[in-house]
Amino acid sequence: MNMFKPSVIVLALSTALLGCQQDTGPQKDKVTIEKNPYPSTYQPHSKTSTLITNATVLTGTGERINDADVYIVDGKISQVGKDLSVNADATIDAAGKWVTPGIIDNHSHLGAYPNPGVESHQDGNEMIHPNTAQVWVEHSVWPQDPGFNRAREGGITSLQILPGSANLFGGRAVTLKNVPSETMQGMKFPEAPYGLKMACGENPKRVYGGQGVAPKTRMGNMAGYREAWIEATEYKRAWEQYDAEYAAGLNPDAPHRDIKLDTLRGVLDGEILIHNHCYKAEEMAMMIDLSKEFGYHAGTFHHGIEAYKIADLLGENGNCAALWPDWWGFKMEAYDMSLENVAIVDAAKNSCAVIHSDSDTTIQRLNHEAAKVMYSANEVGFDIKEEHAIKWITYNAAKSLGIEDLTGSIAAGKQADVVIWDQSPFSVYSKAEKVFIDGAKVYDRHDSKYQAVSDFMLGQR
Repeated sequence: MNMFKPSVIVLALSTALLGCQQDTGPQKDKVTIEKNPYPSTYQPHSKTSTLITNATVLTGTGERINDADVYIVDGKISQVGKDLSVNADATIDAAGKWVTPGIIDNHSHLGAYPNPGVESHQDGNEMIHPNTAQVWVEHSVWPQDPGFNRAREGGITSLQILPGSANLFGGRAVTLKNVPSETMQGMKFPEAPYGLKMACGENPKRVYGGQGVAPKTRMGNMAGYREAWIEATEYKRAWEQYDAEYAAGLNPDAPHRDIKLDTLRGVLDGEILIHNHCYKAEEMAMMIDLSKEFGYHAGTFHHGIEAYKIADLLGENGNCAALWPDWWGFKMEAYDMSLENVAIVDAAKNSCAVIHSDSDTTIQRLNHEAAKVMYSANEVGFDIKEEHAIKWITYNAAKSLGIEDLTGSIAAGKQADVVIWDQSPFSVYSKAEKVFIDGAKVYDRHDSKYQAVSDFMLGQR
């Protein structure tokens, strides 16, 4: 059995798609594709003003402001600075405390692999075919996962939920606001673009090669990507021709709808961002070449154990790299690690280093993961300060998700996703005291009214 379609089938598909029939009658109704059929129902809750005073503020964009104030109005950051003269509905004296943007984890599986981790909850990997770009992980997200609450206690205000990495194309990812909700749509980040999960290396070739199905090798992986993008290119061309002919007053038949190719076309149109599970330097370089062959951007590389080897290339191409501080050695492609990986990637021109979790427990202390990198890198000669390192889990993470204009930093006009810490978030003893999302307090360590409990956990010991 072979996953790859012979070229004659691809050519036949192209002919069928492009061969739109014409007639001379009145135009039929225009066929359009709804690109967001499951829209967000999330609504910000704050219509008040809050003034946080006397804090050490890390803006997320490289600035540290001591003894500073942050003024929040109607869910947005209105002003940041010293001794602000404003009137607020509530004032919080944060003397001795630190304020940062809300933490963003761009690689999570919460809700799709929720707790309790029983077989009936394993909904993150559709392991039926190397290309499952038709699936959307949001349709697996269980918003009652207690992990969302634990993550919020660690300062997580936004997170991307990804499908697993068994397939060459694993499906669509979704970005969520980390708010309590009965539905996934009530958490869905309204303006965030979709992601497409891809995977390099050992995972797809092991899963399918073991079944006697391509891909069985890394060259098989690459061939599978190329076949898919060729088909997607033809699909995009067919719909563009249909739209052009209809606009010209002709009466063409719409191409056949394919939700797998809808997703791939979204990438080609620049509307869906790539998030690629990829460990080895040479494979990341090949994926950049692949993206140039088919005219899309290679996006963010996740895990990237060998990213330090191609830090300059990643910077030149505008790729983010979402990395672990010290998780390595658990399989061959994860072997050639450097504990300075994040710092080396970060030091390159135009870099976008991100620290991610890929874990329902590590997500609870992503600030400590960033601290590990900062301290270990500085021990070998780097000079990384708190105001810079916070970018790895705030602004850069937002950039990788295409939401950096909305969140990820403390600046006037940004969404008021803010965390107040009891001390430097880079201390091993630090705890998030208060967490705000769009200006609404969603967690308070000292007030049980703001310590959400999943319905699933009610009555549990």
